[in-house]
Amino acid sequence: MTRVLVAGESWISESTHYKGFDSFTTTTYHTGIEPLRDALVSDGMEVDHLPAHDVPGLFPATLDELSAYDVVVLSDIGANSILLHPDTWLHSRKSVNRLDLLARWVEQGGGLAMAGGYLSFQGFEAKAAFRGTAVERVLPARMSPYDDRVETPQGVPGAVTDPGHVIVAGLPATWPDLLGYNRFEVPQDAALLATVGGDPLLAVREAEAGRTLAWASDIAPHWCPEEFVSWDGYRTLFTRAVRWLAKEI
Repeated sequence: MTRVLVAGESWISESTHYKGFDSFTTTTYHTGIEPLRDALVSDGMEVDHLPAHDVPGLFPATLDELSAYDVVVLSDIGANSILLHPDTWLHSRKSVNRLDLLARWVEQGGGLAMAGGYLSFQGFEAKAAFRGTAVERVLPARMSPYDDRVETPQGVPGAVTDPGHVIVAGLPATWPDLLGYNRFEVPQDAALLATVGGDPLLAVREAEAGRTLAWASDIAPHWCPEEFVSWDGYRTLFTRAVRWLAKEI
């Protein structure tokens, strides 16, 4: 069975409520993993979700731990959360550079995907900070040093550019609208499969013995709206993407 680790795709929101002289604060917890997880599980895959707040302490720290998975998906989780284990952040102890480790795992045969979001690629105010890391080295994406978001509230459709590739073969030439994405460039040794707004949307690459994929938009709302999630091609697109990363197709 194909085993997939999805890291990120959760967040905690804090609100302060003011009522005259008085105020109080509330927090709510949210996840965006459900559409992708449901698509992959329905296709016979096993999916482990590592929420964003657990990534610093629990993201795999050895090649053996990573080798339990065929594919790792980073979705809306910044580089600092992977780099800064609590041993280092709280106790000033050395810990493994897990971005370097992840790249080595890919080069030895693993499959890695990054999906877009405010804390993906370079991200909102460049806070995702993957530019210049070992993860960028293996991905089919060359990132901006600046805030790389492109907001398209009017909706912009995806468009297939390589209809012969197994991931997108048979899908319509034009896809439902997306509401935003991260802008990156595709290196010469990668393949561009789809665009959005004239920019790369989906790209893939062989990284030594492994495979990598970059999806510039969200895997779920808000950038990937319900119209895209409920599209018949959503399940086909992402299950094929993961199986391609796992070298099953």
